[in-house]
Amino acid sequence: MVTSPDELSSALESVGYLPDEGIATAAFLAQRLGRPLFCEGEPGTGKTSLAVALSQALDVPLIKLQCHEGIDFTQALYDWDFPRQLLHLRALEAASGGSLDSDVAEKSLYSRRFLLARPLLRALEESPCVLLVDEVDRADDEFEAFLLEILGENAVTVPELGEVRAAVPPLVILTSNRTREVHDALKRRCLYHWLEHPALGREVAILRRRLPGLSERLATQVASAVRRLRELELLKPPGVAESLDWASALTALGRTELDAASAAATLGAVLKYREDSQRVVAVGLDAILAG
Repeated sequence: MVTSPDELSSALESVGYLPDEGIATAAFLAQRLGRPLFCEGEPGTGKTSLAVALSQALDVPLIKLQCHEGIDFTQALYDWDFPRQLLHLRALEAASGGSLDSDVAEKSLYSRRFLLARPLLRALEESPCVLLVDEVDRADDEFEAFLLEILGENAVTVPELGEVRAAVPPLVILTSNRTREVHDALKRRCLYHWLEHPALGREVAILRRRLPGLSERLATQVASAVRRLRELELLKPPGVAESLDWASALTALGRTELDAASAAATLGAVLKYREDSQRVVAVGLDAILAG
């Protein structure tokens, strides 16, 4: 447990995540109040990285549930290991010489040894931990309702085994890129924080923290150019991850300055769509770098 947002901010900085005051306060309150933290924002603003950094800073396991269209109960909570159950049943039949008691066999099949714990069940069993429910906006409405029930109770009942309840509620971070609106019922259960792209000074600090050999001049040039790219209404505006990739590519090529030639040579590190590259070329790299 940390005792203040400042203490949590320092802990996050010690593992390479540089939060602003709003992020540190929201994460601290989520931990202190035992409430999930719903993080929304454009891709690349550090939502997923926050959960990873929290697990490192608090020295607890990170358990990740990656959401996608069609995700269901068995992928998120638990499933039974049917191949192992079948092998076990055959072994029982062979050992019994054909006089297998069906009730005994069924009871042995549905024991903990054959239960495959998926992320949500693992989080309840292994807490304290950080549970990352990533890109919840990709899941279906039905999955949201199921998730809301689990988060509300911090417990689940496995019919064959009974209730599994977290001794300590996991610190839950839900992320959304806002490809669709998440239902109000789920948001009301959570604390909420909208993550913006970092300010110029903080992005420069992130680049230099993550890439220790990077000069302040090149870090500032990269961060400034990326900020201007974000203003062009691209299909995929670059996030901090792309800033890091761009700076890494320039460093790998031995470049000490970001000019039009080096930018053109490494543009694939920061832009991931042909249409975006064409738009940037049309605007002009010189104009973007000059600001």
